[in-house]
Amino acid sequence: MCDWPGCKSEAEHRAPRSREYIREYRWFCLEHVRIYNRSWNYYEGMSDEQVDRLVRSDTTWNRPTWPLGDRRNRASQYDFDASFGPGDFGPGFENLDDPFGFFTAETSFKHAANTAPKTSLSAAERAALATLDLDVSVTVIELKARYKLLVKRYHPDVTGGDKKSEERFKQINEAYETIMNCLLPE
Repeated sequence: MCDWPGCKSEAEHRAPRSREYIREYRWFCLEHVRIYNRSWNYYEGMSDEQVDRLVRSDTTWNRPTWPLGDRRNRASQYDFDASFGPGDFGPGFENLDDPFGFFTAETSFKHAANTAPKTSLSAAERAALATLDLDVSVTVIELKARYKLLVKRYHPDVTGGDKKSEERFKQINEAYETIMNCLLPE
């Protein structure tokens, strides 16, 4: 029977009891469920600030969020240790193992992949080193740092599409690939 006072019709439609008991229902006939739904307001009794906070929380599926790149704020906001592990993966990654030495090995032309020192460089390798303004004793870490610096300087988004800078950017990418292939052969 319909939960509407005085109604004897069959109840075929459910409606939530209240915001606090959203999974508990009252049952109404079609006529009364329409009246109930028209007058029911989920946000009734909430301040504008509470409604805004609830809407924002729902847009992120009720998960915490923080601005990108704001690690210090994130650590203090959620009260966990602000010390970040290798590669800034976050807390709990301090004990990552690196059995192959991919992230700690200092590889250079002199000792590429723990082999005998490389005695002669090809013309392409010498040109690549000159393009990046590096010497023969460069390590992978130094190469990556230099590449990152040059890419930030000559990237088309930074230079506004300048053709000379775009060409220099292409040369930097090719030089980086050439040197990386020499430092870390497959």
